[in-house]
Amino acid sequence: MPEDRVLQTMVHPTFSDLGLGPEVLAALKAKGFEEPTPIQALVIPALLSDERDIIGQAQTGTGKTAAFGLPLVDKLKPQGGYVQALVLTPTRELALQVSEEISSFRISQDLQIACFYGGQSMSEQLRRLKKGVDLAVGTPGRVMDLMDRGKLDLSKIDYLIMDEADEMLNMGFLEDMEKIKAQVNPDRRILLFSATMPTAIRDVAHRFMKEPQTLSVKNKDITTQLTDQIYFEVAERDKFEALCRIVDVEEAFYGIVFCRTKIQVDETWHKLTDRGYDADALHGDLSQQQREMVLKKFKGGTVNLLVCTDVAARGLDISMLTHVINYSLPSDPESYVHRIGRTGRAGKTGTAITFITPIEFRKFKFIQRTAGAEARKKKVPGVAEVLEAKRKRLEVKLQERLTNGADQLFLDWAKKLAEDKDPIAAAAAVLQEAFGKELDPKEYGTVQDMDQARPAFGAREGSGRDYNSPRDYNSPRSFGAPRDSGDAFGEGAESGGTARLYVAYGRADGYTARRVVDLIKKIAGTRDHKIDDVEVGDKGTFLSVSLKEAEFILRAFKRHEHQGKPLVTMKQRAAPGPSSPAPVPRRYNKGI
Repeated sequence: MPEDRVLQTMVHPTFSDLGLGPEVLAALKAKGFEEPTPIQALVIPALLSDERDIIGQAQTGTGKTAAFGLPLVDKLKPQGGYVQALVLTPTRELALQVSEEISSFRISQDLQIACFYGGQSMSEQLRRLKKGVDLAVGTPGRVMDLMDRGKLDLSKIDYLIMDEADEMLNMGFLEDMEKIKAQVNPDRRILLFSATMPTAIRDVAHRFMKEPQTLSVKNKDITTQLTDQIYFEVAERDKFEALCRIVDVEEAFYGIVFCRTKIQVDETWHKLTDRGYDADALHGDLSQQQREMVLKKFKGGTVNLLVCTDVAARGLDISMLTHVINYSLPSDPESYVHRIGRTGRAGKTGTAITFITPIEFRKFKFIQRTAGAEARKKKVPGVAEVLEAKRKRLEVKLQERLTNGADQLFLDWAKKLAEDKDPIAAAAAVLQEAFGKELDPKEYGTVQDMDQARPAFGAREGSGRDYNSPRDYNSPRSFGAPRDSGDAFGEGAESGGTARLYVAYGRADGYTARRVVDLIKKIAGTRDHKIDDVEVGDKGTFLSVSLKEAEFILRAFKRHEHQGKPLVTMKQRAAPGPSSPAPVPRRYNKGI
């Protein structure tokens, strides 16, 4: 039986406590990261100092990629002459995320990292391998293809990492995983990461690994009673503009803006002050004296916006906040609860606002579900709405002044300005001079409407796609899709969501992408351009359609079975997003 080591309470070690080299620590500092997550605190020292296989168990969004990525960057030899490590992921989206994340950690650009997945040009991947790769990240199907061609040699690798192993099993990749494992260096170390630990994963660990130790982060029961939680779906580039609109539309705003890193804190703070907001910043690089000065200004009301990191916010006791804004999505449910719990105190109603990009949708839903919290979606206020709110507030102040009367100096000035002029025109000129800039729509930038930004699903009818070419279906996409229970369609069918269907015919049954599409067309009457992202495996095929179309297809195939089971089933539904869905819902690592 593997040895289990469980981290039950949150501790706060630094990255330097974990045994990472000075160059990696310098890279982390440059990126603005302050402290490791619990799974990183467990896995990093074990991977650096031990020689045993490791099972890492932690929920989504807890930083598993950095847990194995940082030690690999520290230990691998740049241009070592062979593939030293292979990371297997269930989807191409996760493969891209992992490779990009590890690339951002590397000390030297000489360390060659490459990503291999279906839908990418095979010739380009072959050229990349020919140039030399130290660390490979890929999906099981493409890795198998490259191995079968004799182009990917794993006989010398030192590390085999299976990321999101439970998802790979759910997708039916066990056979591929076994074939890959059989051809790798028998003396390699294996790391298996999984959010869940069902019997099937334990069986894989028993067959694949040598006396592994299990490093597990135990979930805490966390709940929140926050009055009002809201989320906005925005593109990363639009977050600052959305923040400004939200602050300006509110009658009174006194809140904290949480960012992920010190660098992002400073950037956001500087942009706010440049735009005229009363803001300040708080993060781990400030001295105690600077910290006290910032907090004094914030508590005293000199500034109404405090931009900070989670670490810097520890110990803050400010009870009258109207808002907390998650400018960056928190790493885990516990952090979310701690953040939003800073408002709505002392019997006051508070508001927690979270910005999420489309690919963060599933992670955010996981955070809400685990935290026992529910947030409602809203659209970012339009410029006209913001300006109308500002105008109404100014009008209230002007009415108060009219009621209380103006000083004689200003009365005399007004008489002089109104001489030989229309009083209405004179008043309008004064208002424009005083508030023209504040009420100028040009002072605001644009924010993309994520609902309207969604591209047409699939190709245009009559585009002449070659469905026998995997590139038509497997182009890399980014999409965060929740795996929901209950109604298979719900409101998504009305709002343009997408679904991932599974057809129980694959290569072993003689089916190609073209044959699967023809089958769907024949039985359900679905047109070519409504089917996308077809991925044929040995035992089955995944494809993407709109939720509305999925309903028609499932009804049409209701009586069709394969080996006593439904021929077509839904594997995933997705809330509306700006792009097509991945083959399965991706999981999220905090990423460092």
